[in-house]
Amino acid sequence: MSSLTANDTHVLSALFDPESSPSAGAKISPEAASLPNVSQGELSSLQAQEHAAIVPLNTTSPDRASIDNAIRTLTELIQRYPDYAPAYANRAQALRLRLGKDTTDAANREDVSLIFADLECAISLAAPVSPQDPVSPMQANVLATAYAHRGYQYLKATNAAPQVSTVQLLGAQRDVKELEELASRDFFMAGMYGNKVAQRMAVKTNPYAKMCGAIVKEALRDEIESVKLVNKGIS
Repeated sequence: MSSLTANDTHVLSALFDPESSPSAGAKISPEAASLPNVSQGELSSLQAQEHAAIVPLNTTSPDRASIDNAIRTLTELIQRYPDYAPAYANRAQALRLRLGKDTTDAANREDVSLIFADLECAISLAAPVSPQDPVSPMQANVLATAYAHRGYQYLKATNAAPQVSTVQLLGAQRDVKELEELASRDFFMAGMYGNKVAQRMAVKTNPYAKMCGAIVKEALRDEIESVKLVNKGIS
């Protein structure tokens, strides 16, 4: 008798345990420390510096000079305070703005790599020690933003060349199915931390949900055909 793999067990739990749905949510508590490794005394100053860097980007089409200046300012902030997670998430956003639609272009590999590295740092620094531990609203916001952004980057890579089975990303050929699974997983996590759009995207991109959806559609088609046949017989 074969035993289930760890992945199979996870999948079955996700399918049959409603608490594993992204809409179930993480434990968010205002009483939790705002950010790990950052004191409350430092927080206000860091937020002010970060705010000053990104305000010029809050327009429909920020110019290149403003984007470059934001990236430079956030980089300096990260160098002085390497444990401040929001700066990484915001620098990743600024880098994506600078690249525009060319995030999968090989010529932009260095910036693309930095986007993924920044998102990984933001997630690592903001994540609770244990998944069961409560997080602050600020932590939840950083985690939801970073996971959703990374999921978007994975999904965008799969859409860059839908006619092929693999996509060049981060200096390596990535299987499209693998990228879709990574995107779905990150959207799931973003949904857990409160991103409503990511909750919907987690369902839409989940490969098992797609498979189940295809089975249901096929069953409905068969049911409709059988009804037609019955009706013809009655007539």
